[in-house]
Amino acid sequence: MNWNTRITKLLNIDYPIIQGGLAYLAYSELASSVSNAGGLGQITAMSLESPEALRDEIRKVKTLTHKPFGVNFAIGQHGRSYTHFLDVAVEENVPVVSVTGGNPATFFEYLKGVDIKKLVLVAAKRQAQKAEELGADAVMVVGQEGGGHLGKNDISTLVLVPQVVDCVSIPVIASGGIGDGRGLMAALSLGAEGIEMGTRFIATKECVHAATAYKDALLSGGETDTTVIKRTLGAPGRAISNKWTEKILEIEKNNGGYEELKEYISGQANKNYIYNGEVDSGFAWAGQVMGLIKDIPTVNELITRMIQEANEIRTKWGK
Repeated sequence: MNWNTRITKLLNIDYPIIQGGLAYLAYSELASSVSNAGGLGQITAMSLESPEALRDEIRKVKTLTHKPFGVNFAIGQHGRSYTHFLDVAVEENVPVVSVTGGNPATFFEYLKGVDIKKLVLVAAKRQAQKAEELGADAVMVVGQEGGGHLGKNDISTLVLVPQVVDCVSIPVIASGGIGDGRGLMAALSLGAEGIEMGTRFIATKECVHAATAYKDALLSGGETDTTVIKRTLGAPGRAISNKWTEKILEIEKNNGGYEELKEYISGQANKNYIYNGEVDSGFAWAGQVMGLIKDIPTVNELITRMIQEANEIRTKWGK
């Protein structure tokens, strides 16, 4: 069946499926596998130690796929300058960049006159409208079901996506709570023209940097086994519930500020869990889609299965 949408045409991909930025996890192995399977894979830039490390990852992807891929810039979450990283993306002729975690105005100004497709992650209607005004080619809309950093208002994907579709003219990509072909079709029925998945792609064979314990937690956990941390800092994010997140929530409940929290929400605490499998000595981002994850397939198996499921639904609807 034909899967052409404005997103597949914009990004020159076969299926309207985009892999999320996934801090510390989205590197060449995963990105190239998603692109080879017909979606858009992405490298996470700001988790890398240097611009040259990003250049190396980009060149690795180019040896593993001839299809389009993107580089994600979490511009507000690492406290680092992104301009030298962005220079590398431009020099390496990366076809797509995505922006998460901050105001993209300066980012877009830096790219003025450069032929790169620009995606922006948003969690509210006004953010989507602003992204369009600034020159975004498409917006990715994340509902409160999603993993990692979310909007400050607890609005579900089901409610938020059609509202954004109604208020912008650029294509909308749905994110949050999507992990199979049913989610893809639900998103399209809401008016989105593609989907972004993060948590589901962690539970694949090609997400090689994720510890076995992390993937096992995604398999065994359900939709009620996540919690939202960092609300008091104005940067809420959904993570797997464990003793570590309980401690974070306790500090927040007792009005602890950043100084009291910084050890618990640091990049090192994140890596303790996701790299080393130290499940009670760190935290791991995950969305409520955990409740739909039942296996650890290859990326190609996952996307093939999703498209088959979606095609079956399309056929059923056609009758």
